[in-house]
This record gives sequence, C-alpha cells and structure tokens, in this order.
Amino acid sequence: MSRREPVLLAAAGALLLAGCTSGGPTDEGTAPAPGASVSGRSSASPAPAPSPSASPANEPYTLAESAAPKTRSEAAAFVRGLTVRPDYFGSGYRKRDPYETGPATWTVLGDDCIWRREPLAPTVLASLTRSFIRPAAGGKGPVHVSLTVTVHSSEVGARRDMAVSLEEPLRCPTQQLTATERVQGMASRGDPFTEQRTATSDDNLTEFGEYVVDGGGKARRFDWFKHRLGPVTVAATVRHAPGGTEAETTAVTEAALSGVGYVTADIDRLGKKDKGAQAPDAEAKDAGDE
Repeated sequence: MSRREPVLLAAAGALLLAGCTSGGPTDEGTAPAPGASVSGRSSASPAPAPSPSASPANEPYTLAESAAPKTRSEAAAFVRGLTVRPDYFGSGYRKRDPYETGPATWTVLGDDCIWRREPLAPTVLASLTRSFIRPAAGGKGPVHVSLTVTVHSSEVGARRDMAVSLEEPLRCPTQQLTATERVQGMASRGDPFTEQRTATSDDNLTEFGEYVVDGGGKARRFDWFKHRLGPVTVAATVRHAPGGTEAETTAVTEAALSGVGYVTADIDRLGKKDKGAQAPDAEAKDAGDE
C-alpha cells in the first residue's frame, strides 16, 4: 500500500466524525434491484489488490485534458480499460449481475427526484458503472458496492457535474431509486484538494443517508463518494448490510474509499504515461520550429 492510503483513510475518518448521517447517489447509476443474481465468483484465495502508485505528497492525482479521451469511442475504451477488481473494496466481494451498465447511458435525477437512465448529455463522452456484492454471511446481510467512471468532454464540464451533485441533496432530500427503493435524509459535503482533505483527486464530495426498501425492514446506511480528476469523475456507492455494528460500517466505508483510491491512482498513472509518450513529439516539434 502506498503512502496515499493513510491520507485517504484519514479523510474517511474526518467525514465520519463530521456527523453527516445522510446521503444519496447522483448520476452514477440507480441501485440494483434486491435479489439480483451473482456472477464472476472470485477464487477462494484471491491475489491481494495492487497498491496505488506513489506520487509526490503535495500533488493530487489528476488527469490533464491533453491526456484525456477526446471522442466517445476513445472514452468508451478508456473506461472499459480501467481495472476495477472486486477485492479493491475488501475481501469477499464478487461481481454482480448485471456487472456493467453503460457506457452510452447514465442516470439522471429528475425534477421529481426520481432517478432515470438516459442517453449521455452532449458534454459527456462515456460513463460506465461496475457493480459488486459481498454476500450475506455470519448473520449479516449483503453489502452492495458500485463504482462509476464518467469522462466529460472538458474539465469545466466535470466541475459543473460535481457542483450539480453537491446541491442535489438540497433539492431532493429523498430520492427514489426504483419503484420500491429510495434513499432519504441526505446531506452532502465537498472537499477540494486545496483544503488538503484528499490526495487522491483534484476535489471530491461525499454524501451519507439511509437506504430503504419498502417492506424490507430497518433502514440501513448509504454512502456515496465522488472524486474528480481533471475531466473524469470516479464515484462509488455503498449500501451497507443490515445488522452491522458501527465498527463494521466504518470498516466497509474505509475499504470502499480505498477502492476509489486504486482507480484514481490508475487514472493518474495512465495520464502520466500518455504525457510521457507525447513528450518526444513535442520536443521534436519545438526543435523544428527553431
């Protein structure tokens, strides 16, 4: 694990201690229906998740617009090419079925506070959601995690998306996910890198709330995180297991944040790799202009 992880987990602890007790999803995909079948079972002894690559402690992970995808086909290949393993989020997770949603559609919160899947906005190039489950065990219910990577056509578009996401809990304190599922009691919080909340993105936001299923018993904790790296956003939702203790809930939240960190590190690495590959051409051009 790189030196980034303590910063990431410290940020998680700060958010938990901030007293936020509500939250919900944004454009990152509606909650999968309860009882969905499971596919992609992991082996009994999965290899440990790789650590994010180290970067200077005073620089956030980011992706320059010059290194980001420029077309929808490039963006679709980019989001599909990112590795997102079940064990990024902790032990015992598997792929859900359906595992992937997108990349030519995304979910939008309507004026009526209902989430619907729609074609991409003109300023969005691709958005891909991957879904995972930690099956019920030891008298505890299942945990559901989803992770979405969205590529915008510009950093300005990604910033606007973050701003819209930040204000959605104010506009819709209760949000309907499906006919029988909703999140309620929402609150949001934004943390730009300049406030030194995180070293894994240019800026990030978080929401907490309660996830409720009609006729499904007691409400459970719902977490939602969204990080921006230049024109790309990485978001994760967590539906906690019913019956978990506060310590177990905190551990699941921290593990999910670590999973986001693995993906943002990969995006940062790809951006630096592309920048390095472009450097010789730039130098040759400069030499020719002299």
